[in-house]
Amino acid sequence: MKKINYLQKAEDVIIVLTFVVMTLSAFLQVCNRNITKIPVTGFEELSKYCMIYMVLLGTEMGLRDGTQIAVTALQDKLKGRARLFILILIKAILIVFAAVMFYQSIALCQIQLKSGQTSPGLGVPMVVPYFALLLAFGIIAIVQLIGAAAMVSAFVKGNTEKYEYVDLSVETAEKMVKEEEEKVRSNQKGGQSS
Repeated sequence: MKKINYLQKAEDVIIVLTFVVMTLSAFLQVCNRNITKIPVTGFEELSKYCMIYMVLLGTEMGLRDGTQIAVTALQDKLKGRARLFILILIKAILIVFAAVMFYQSIALCQIQLKSGQTSPGLGVPMVVPYFALLLAFGIIAIVQLIGAAAMVSAFVKGNTEKYEYVDLSVETAEKMVKEEEEKVRSNQKGGQSS
């Protein structure tokens, strides 16, 4: 679990850095275009490439903590093991999709490496923006696989309570379950003393 936390922290750092670089390069481009009028190329391209990384890594972040938009009509009607089974099935489909995209992005990056194509503004190899696909879908596959393994383990053990709050991260759901248990205990203690 520590390894996945390091992976998530690295992902968070990359998202923050790309956001800062994207914002600065867009700002500098506007200033350059309207104030200094110095012929500098690449600001717009840099901000676009940063946005690509930010969006794709943000997708994984949203999938990880459950903030991505989803149709949950079926899973909202289910409880316990049936709900957990549907969640495992959803994770499995997501893992297969991410693995296929990861595999295809490897081929895409190899094509870009062989072609030697560079971007017009910055002159960087085009494999740099395409690598965002490889990175994001690789992380999505790994993180979702770890989450699915935890869900399968809970399914086998019959421990489904932390997955009752599917729209939240596992940590938040565990915290909410503990809070509910504490409320029940305090109500039981209050009822016993009267």
